[in-house]
Amino acid sequence: MKRILFLTATLIPSIFWAQTFTLSSDNVGGQATHKEVFDGFGCTGDNTSPQLGWKNAPRGTKSFAITMYDPDAPTGSGWWHWVVFDIPANTTNIEAGAGDTTKHLMPAGAIQSLTDFGKSGYGGPCPPENDGDHQYIITIHALNTDKLGLDATANPALVGFYLNSHTMAKSSIVMYYGR
Repeated sequence: MKRILFLTATLIPSIFWAQTFTLSSDNVGGQATHKEVFDGFGCTGDNTSPQLGWKNAPRGTKSFAITMYDPDAPTGSGWWHWVVFDIPANTTNIEAGAGDTTKHLMPAGAIQSLTDFGKSGYGGPCPPENDGDHQYIITIHALNTDKLGLDATANPALVGFYLNSHTMAKSSIVMYYGR
């Protein structure tokens, strides 16, 4: 009986006080600004990826992935704006502008693969005119593998398939943009 009471007293508080895997940003959450908006397709933004930070990854996390997806794009399948994977497990922050592949600001080993713009790296919001506000869901995935086994030519659907098989936990923030 003493063992049961001890286990109950030990396990119940840890269940209620467990830390949640959390994604945050100093730059986004709410409305996207000119800084994040794409430069092309009729949009004239700075196309700067936001700063992202995360904490409380689940035990056993071996790497991370970041995705940015617009489910409101009028394509029938949404629009992938950013796909990054093989981010080392000791990483907890990505600085603003890291989505520009020419700046080499991602941690060593991280791969930015193709977006629906047809190129690697960050591609900011750029919805059609008069189509209302679109959601841009930025998600951090905690993965149970250190490498997905893909390269920078992998398309978003293929990366998504692999992420689905290896995601232990995920957390998202949303920004909105319309024009």
